[in-house]
Amino acid sequence: MRINSYLQSRAGAAYLGLAIGDALGATVEFMTPREIAAQYQVHKQLIGGGWLKLKPGQVTDDTTMALALGGSILEAGRVDAHAAARAFDAWMRGKPVDIGSTVRRGLLAFRKTGDPKMPPSEHDAGNGAAMRVLPVALATLDLPEENVRAACRAQAHVTHNNPLSDAATETLALMVRDALLGADKLDLLHQRAHPLAKQHPEFAFRAVRQRQNPSGYIVETLQAVFQAFFDTDTFEDCLIDVVNRGGDADTTGAIAGMLAGAVYGPAGIPQRWLLGLDAGVQCACETQALALLEL
Repeated sequence: MRINSYLQSRAGAAYLGLAIGDALGATVEFMTPREIAAQYQVHKQLIGGGWLKLKPGQVTDDTTMALALGGSILEAGRVDAHAAARAFDAWMRGKPVDIGSTVRRGLLAFRKTGDPKMPPSEHDAGNGAAMRVLPVALATLDLPEENVRAACRAQAHVTHNNPLSDAATETLALMVRDALLGADKLDLLHQRAHPLAKQHPEFAFRAVRQRQNPSGYIVETLQAVFQAFFDTDTFEDCLIDVVNRGGDADTTGAIAGMLAGAVYGPAGIPQRWLLGLDAGVQCACETQALALLEL
């Protein structure tokens, strides 16, 4: 595949969108919409704080796990479950600012057994595999869809082996890929979001009330993300909409950010957010996005 400037810029915007959504949402993670409104009216600045007491523009596990996964793909030359597990384990040993319980359990199991695949579990339908999937989408851009899905599952099952987690993770990777290759939001709605809900009715998002205070359950996460993404017209409005719903706002922000970045491109990202994002994280995202495309 010929890597042109359009593709490079959109891939970079997707990665920056993930990091910005993560940093923006982390401030209001675990808050309710009413609490957010009382404290901020509308939360729309990279100010840090929150329960993790972050610095302005600092990111959480959503972005740092994605970067760890991307690094493993570049080192192995492909998406490889063992490489991903080793990278995640090294990431956890580095004492990240935050780590989900399902992720921790999966990585502790890998340390003990050396097996990079958790057994299937109905209890592992969290959003941890989906939040970090962006590097897979970038590294498999020219592969058949079945290969993309297999690559998504390879990294996901290190910590999350669940049909709903798999379906959401694969759909998000394919949506990013489609957007980078020129699909618009209507294409993504009819070709990806609706088929996901048809296959797994739990993910229906048009027929449910606006998802407020979404938890880490992948169904609630994706319902909130899809409602915000498809019902707004700009990158900024999408992210403000989804993080002000509260709940697991760093992850809903990160996932919405990578989708919106891929669709709206770098010109759609507000300058104040680019300037407010941690400079090291911004450099790492842009560098890795290009390297994964070239892979």
